[in-house]
Amino acid sequence: MKKTLVASAVALVALGAHAQSSVTLYGIVDTGLGWQNSSTTLSALGSSKPSAGGRSVVKMINGIWAGSRFGLKGSEDLGGGTKAIFQLEQGFNSANGAESVSGLMFNRQAWVGMTNAKFGTLTAGRQYTSYYTMLSPYSPTTWLTGAYGAHPGDIDSLDTVYRANNSLVYTSPNFGGLTVSGSYSIGGTPGSFSAGQTWSVAAQYLNGPVGIAAGIQRIDNGNANGGAWGANSTLINSTTSPAAPANSAINNGFQTAAKQQRIAVTGGYAFNSAWDVSFAYSNVQYAAGTGSFFHDTQIWNTGGAVLHWKPISVLDLAAGYSYTRATSSNGISNTASYNQFNLSQYYTLSKRTGLYALEAYQRANGQTLAGDGKTIINAQASIGDGQNGAPASSRSQVAVGVGIIHKF
Repeated sequence: MKKTLVASAVALVALGAHAQSSVTLYGIVDTGLGWQNSSTTLSALGSSKPSAGGRSVVKMINGIWAGSRFGLKGSEDLGGGTKAIFQLEQGFNSANGAESVSGLMFNRQAWVGMTNAKFGTLTAGRQYTSYYTMLSPYSPTTWLTGAYGAHPGDIDSLDTVYRANNSLVYTSPNFGGLTVSGSYSIGGTPGSFSAGQTWSVAAQYLNGPVGIAAGIQRIDNGNANGGAWGANSTLINSTTSPAAPANSAINNGFQTAAKQQRIAVTGGYAFNSAWDVSFAYSNVQYAAGTGSFFHDTQIWNTGGAVLHWKPISVLDLAAGYSYTRATSSNGISNTASYNQFNLSQYYTLSKRTGLYALEAYQRANGQTLAGDGKTIINAQASIGDGQNGAPASSRSQVAVGVGIIHKF
């Protein structure tokens, strides 16, 4: 009897060791005030000209430094070095308490999967693409934020606001500093396997103070031949609508594209504990389909760099510059270009709380297409991606923001 009890106890201990699990509740609340000198409304699909406006505006802004959110993440030890993992993350507007996307619960992330140090990680659900995950450590948004510091209109999707539905993502173990990853998002359109799909492949290499990453991402319109992007398109903007791809004054005239492709390289170097620099280059293509309002593939090339300085332990300062230029197409020879300058300051009050200030200026030149995909208009300034829905009515825009962020 005694031996039986001892054996049973050992078995229970062994079972418990394999079944160890943890669940963590976490979140961010970030609220600030923003001012911009010129604000109008982005012209809708079919509109030939931007809406009139151009007045300065002061407004309360949610999630300037980091999107307000709460979430659950956890793991369970399955034995043999394998763990089951999951994450559920909901974005919300701390200025009014609303969901980031109305009617879409856990709009930021909702996935489950398995991970093993020897074989890598495989996850399924709504999540970031491999393109973003591998390249993001050196994104301009790290120190300049996406709202003010993303490349104009976030044309290259290096900010955190885009997730892909119906995704399978595999990420390899680290092989001497090299990590590779691939993702595929199922479009689920009857009669067309590729309509609405998103796929990406990317790699990242880290070696001491040096890091570099490269990736490609392809998004197919849920309406296979072009036309307005439908709900079947898997890559969506979590801050606007469940069916919206990236859309701003930069690419407004090309929103009926049949396909979007992004190729990017990011990297960085840490000189010491106080100074580091990062860079990013991207090539973005919007291809026309039979249902598109424009007729030639439009290409944007963007290059930028960010210098980060930590003069004391509680203060982070950063400055950045980016240049975006469109290629000649669709009858436009004086092509659009965008120069953007950014500054940021972050003061750490405690491990969880900080104060920040952001300043940005953008100058647009040349011409582009209006929302109808046909009419040629002067390019409008649109700083980062926080002004996507409220670009300037002119070629220049200035924006300033201050706020407080608390993490739990």
